[in-house]
Amino acid sequence: MNILVTGANGQLGYCMRKAVVKGTADNYIFTDVAELDITDADAVEEMVTEHNIDIIVNCAAYTNVDKAESDRTLAEKLNATAVGNLALAIKNNNGTLIHISTDYVFGGAKGNTPRTESEPVNPSGVYGITKLHGEQAIEASGCKALIFRTAWLYSEYGKNFVKAMLNLSSSKSELKVVFDQAGTPTYAQDLADAIFSIIESRKYEGNEGIYHYSNEGVCSWFDFTKAIAEIAGNTGCDIQPCHSDEFPSAVVRPSYSVLDKTKFKRTFGLRIPYWTDSLKVCIKNLNQHEA
Repeated sequence: MNILVTGANGQLGYCMRKAVVKGTADNYIFTDVAELDITDADAVEEMVTEHNIDIIVNCAAYTNVDKAESDRTLAEKLNATAVGNLALAIKNNNGTLIHISTDYVFGGAKGNTPRTESEPVNPSGVYGITKLHGEQAIEASGCKALIFRTAWLYSEYGKNFVKAMLNLSSSKSELKVVFDQAGTPTYAQDLADAIFSIIESRKYEGNEGIYHYSNEGVCSWFDFTKAIAEIAGNTGCDIQPCHSDEFPSAVVRPSYSVLDKTKFKRTFGLRIPYWTDSLKVCIKNLNQHEA
């Protein structure tokens, strides 16, 4: 099979590259904006047709949550219009789209029950709204698709919360981190490995729909930061909890966005690592890279 991976130079894209290195009989084509502008419908159609693409794994997105508030046009273009282009192109080739969405489609609604795929969505910011529009564009296209909603994504690559907190906890004497927003960190390599496994096993066939994927467990951003610092050995920083309103933002972030992975595990038979176990792997890899 021929598999196109978009956004190949982002966090998840790099992790997909690592997953594929394990070995496969399929032909993976990795592209970023320099190789393929997914906002150009004709270019997408040409790529899919020319290479006879069977599966598109869309790792591309506009992910700057705060900046999206003042950059709505570009966010909509990348998170919705481009997704529609990919969906229509793969439909015309009778293939499957695997798309990554987000917990932000649930908006700032309160609650303390893990969110299921059937729960009503109500995004409160531009990022969440445009990601929901992407999901809707897929549905409108009628293409075969699997949508994986994830949350708190981090890895060894690019800019992310883990790398930022590693730097701050090693250079600051004190940090304040919000404790009234809870969710689950997701190691991008775990998600990439899961996608790769689903493709290799061909279990995507006949299992189209929306699924939730994050690591197991739950924590606040404060708990997450404490774990990052402790695993890294950054004991000189006094990390204290604070309320969200101490860091005003134009975006109302989900107060509880733990994702229920029951449907994913039941459908694909894959074990999902606990969040601290994966965090240790990532930090170990980062330390080895620096050594």
